[in-house]
Amino acid sequence: NITRNGATGPWIAQLDMVQCEGDAGLLKMDFLGLNNLDIITDTIRRVKRNNGIEIDIQHIPEEKEVFAKIFSNGNTDTVFQFESGGMKDMLRQFKPGNMEDIVLLVAAYRPGPMQFIPDIIKVKHGQMKPHYIADGLEEILKETYGYPIYQEQVMQIFNKIGGFSLGESDVIRRAMSKKKLAVLTDPKTNYKGKFMDGLMKHGATMQDAEAFWEQLLDFANYAFNKSHAACYATISYMTAWLKYHYPAEYMCSVMSRTTFGKLPLLVNNCRKMNLRILQPNINLSQDGFVNDDDRIMFGFGNIKGLGSSGAEIVAERNENGAFNSVKDFVVRMISGSHSKAYDKTTMENLIKSGAFDEFCDGNRASLLDSIEEFGEATKKMLEKKRIYAERKELLDQMDDATPATD
Repeated sequence: NITRNGATGPWIAQLDMVQCEGDAGLLKMDFLGLNNLDIITDTIRRVKRNNGIEIDIQHIPEEKEVFAKIFSNGNTDTVFQFESGGMKDMLRQFKPGNMEDIVLLVAAYRPGPMQFIPDIIKVKHGQMKPHYIADGLEEILKETYGYPIYQEQVMQIFNKIGGFSLGESDVIRRAMSKKKLAVLTDPKTNYKGKFMDGLMKHGATMQDAEAFWEQLLDFANYAFNKSHAACYATISYMTAWLKYHYPAEYMCSVMSRTTFGKLPLLVNNCRKMNLRILQPNINLSQDGFVNDDDRIMFGFGNIKGLGSSGAEIVAERNENGAFNSVKDFVVRMISGSHSKAYDKTTMENLIKSGAFDEFCDGNRASLLDSIEEFGEATKKMLEKKRIYAERKELLDQMDDATPATD
């Protein structure tokens, strides 16, 4: 069931996760490829390039303004983990004020612990007091306003109150995280009986102990470990901090790394942030989005249908200077080293985007009608130049071959 994909390809297993780890003795590792990390890095580079400011993103301060203006207002479009409508509503109600709150919300907004969110919000704002059914629970659950949210809390509850060893508590945690409810309910292990005895020894009633056990079983399906939530929350805060302090650079990075379908929504977000979006310009645009203070200019690479042509246009401009007319653009793109970037579709997309507006007074329809004419005229002109150059070279060779006379 484990073989190589081709002679030099990677090893593959026709086994599920449990079989890989258990039966085959393999180590399974999950690697997350987060686009947000590239956005953060790109934003930092833009800030350095535009403002000369170096940001040590690993040591940015916790600022009440970021929590108030970004998180508590639900102003979290493009903020990692908090972009959905449900997340925004939760943020507005919860009003997070520190990193612990962000960690909690990352872990809580998922099936299982999500059921506790309304009561957690009430406890946080003093509208309800938390109910601890046994002595010692407050110490464990106080940071999450009286409700079990993290796997680590479940381990502590089983260890300190249920009377389980740390090893047994980790077995239970693992069973929860892998959704192996059969392990928890197996009568041979009697986890339930031992746990309920521990709760009642710490002051819980049998009814409360039974209800708490059932609550944990329900929670077990989607239990989240705090260390994982903390990593996610850290990235969330980084994106929120950059959005608050350097909105133009941040949104440039976000839009340069998104799909065409999401651009209209992001452009609308920019306008809400009082950022001006400028149409493409054949002499000013780069391959991606760029900003000048609060103005963001569309990049060639973000014009649908242009593909790699945008980078070729920028390269031609960098090598030979700005284009002084549409004709100049066509001639240079057809005859130069970047000719593969020119075709009818590319011209149409550039014209429709407004990239040539400065040369046609905004009359795009007229320019569209002239595309084929421009292309054919340019090709004929280049062909004449080629023939003239060949004839001149031939005449020069003939002159060199003619013997000199006295």
